[in-house]
Amino acid sequence: MQPIQLFDLASRQAEWLTVRQEVVAGNIANANTPKYRAKDVSPFQSVLENADVSMARTNPAHFSGNDFSTSGSIDVKEAALDQEIGVQESGNTVGLAEELSKSGEIKRQYELNTSLVGSFNRMMLMTVRK
Repeated sequence: MQPIQLFDLASRQAEWLTVRQEVVAGNIANANTPKYRAKDVSPFQSVLENADVSMARTNPAHFSGNDFSTSGSIDVKEAALDQEIGVQESGNTVGLAEELSKSGEIKRQYELNTSLVGSFNRMMLMTVRK
């Protein structure tokens, strides 16, 4: 029987969501800071590609050599300039509406992640009990 990698994948996404929420919270906290440039993280798909993780892996040894430390796999970079906000008079590029939208998106993704893991866990427990 092959190990189930859904839990590992969900853990990596939860780590990515945590880093993204920290970056978004930092953007919101610095909304009035002069010359502050909004930041964002690389998409989760690129995190998987950088870690050489593919959904088609069948050998459990494929995951064994990967180090998923936050600093190595999740890139924090300057966010793309919001065309509605632009660069404000103070030099700040944070758009609160966009950052709050990102925060809601992160919440929905985290809820989906935990819901899928919970459902999968219940399914596995039902199979073991029978």
